[in-house]
Amino acid sequence: MRLNRQSSNDKIFAVLLLACAVLLLSPLQVQADPSEQQAQSLEQAAQDPTASLMNVSIQNQYSGDYHNLDDENGNIIQLRSSLPFKTGGLKHVARATLPIFTESPSGETGLGDLILFDLMTFNESWGRWGAGLVTLFPTASDDALGSGKFGAGPALGFVARNPGFLWGVFNQNLFSFAGESDREDIRVSILQPILNISLPNKWSIGLSEMNITYDWEKSAWASLPLGIKINKLVKFSGQSVTFSGTYEYNFQDDYVSPEWTVSFLVKFLFPL
Repeated sequence: MRLNRQSSNDKIFAVLLLACAVLLLSPLQVQADPSEQQAQSLEQAAQDPTASLMNVSIQNQYSGDYHNLDDENGNIIQLRSSLPFKTGGLKHVARATLPIFTESPSGETGLGDLILFDLMTFNESWGRWGAGLVTLFPTASDDALGSGKFGAGPALGFVARNPGFLWGVFNQNLFSFAGESDREDIRVSILQPILNISLPNKWSIGLSEMNITYDWEKSAWASLPLGIKINKLVKFSGQSVTFSGTYEYNFQDDYVSPEWTVSFLVKFLFPL
């Protein structure tokens, strides 16, 4: 019985990795709204999670200290891809995020849990709003690197824009519904404030991807980060690429979590 369960888990894991690889690497036939792209600059769209912009990014996140742990650090390579597509007259943005732990306080390295979301987006005169579903898959290669749970929940957000200025809020909620029975249930809400200001020569500055997290199981804030991000849009032989540097400090120190994190991101943009 244990062998069958392991075989089943291996098959699920392989399918999820294949799905993630498709999202991360394949140039799918997707559709974007040309008028929407003209209304929003490429450097703005690169910082907008609701934008109909195909992109693939690699981000290295280094945490030098951890709250409630002595002399520990961690490093994550985060792979992410966003793909716009249409179903009938509805516009969608699909996004896949897969962390790879190269260093962790547990001493384990490998894959973390895969997060997918599908956001339906709606254009307005002031910007754009979206609503959809976010899902969590227990793809971690070791128990210490993941939740061991399947989860899902609603996602909702908006982004308002003016020439040279972008602001908004993006909310994701995850509630576990299946997985390993001996692991803690997941019931979290994540709030991401969005702010980006364009500067001359394709530079921009704004808030980092601050995942302010409330844990409904603990009835407490699990993460209260504050951070800044600097971006530069460049072109290499016609290929648009955004480089970003980020610093975040986490003010929630009641639980084991990164105290401060610096990251560097390379995002390849594919306007359609």
